[in-house]
Amino acid sequence: MTFRTLLRFGVVIALLGPLLGLAACSSLEPVKPWQKGNLAKPEMTFGGDPLETRFQQHIYFSKENASGGYGVGGGGCGCN
Repeated sequence: MTFRTLLRFGVVIALLGPLLGLAACSSLEPVKPWQKGNLAKPEMTFGGDPLETRFQQHIYFSKENASGGYGVGGGGCGCN
């Protein structure tokens, strides 16, 4: 294969890839109410584990020497 053939193949793949990906976005039938229940599960949230989120907030506010309205008192030294 020559460089020109590889370049053409790359251009075709670069153009067809997004087009095929967008074809999957336009479904013909809407999402059913019972299918939406899977998205409402706790493991599908951005935060994930609430305990892990609370722990990350504690570390952040301890490093920033501030507390941000989450009911956590104290300062950057770790003393409450």
